[in-house]
Amino acid sequence: MTELTLITKPDCHLCDVARDVVDQTLADLPEQVADAVEVTELSILDDPALHEKWWEKIPVVLIDGQLHGHWRVSPDRLAKALGG
Repeated sequence: MTELTLITKPDCHLCDVARDVVDQTLADLPEQVADAVEVTELSILDDPALHEKWWEKIPVVLIDGQLHGHWRVSPDRLAKALGG
């Protein structure tokens, strides 16, 4: 199982775009690959430690706890990282 974590905050346009990219990328992956990805979304407003670490880089994408990217999410790069 691959854990994809999207770190966001409310009313963040880039976060909305990143969420859409993640959703569309997963929809475009082969079913067996997409089914092996668990997506979790966390808000920096709910966790002071997340806020301190990521507030100026959101949206942030972590894959298995490791930084994949921030600000803008590339669908091609994300698909490749997820095994697509």
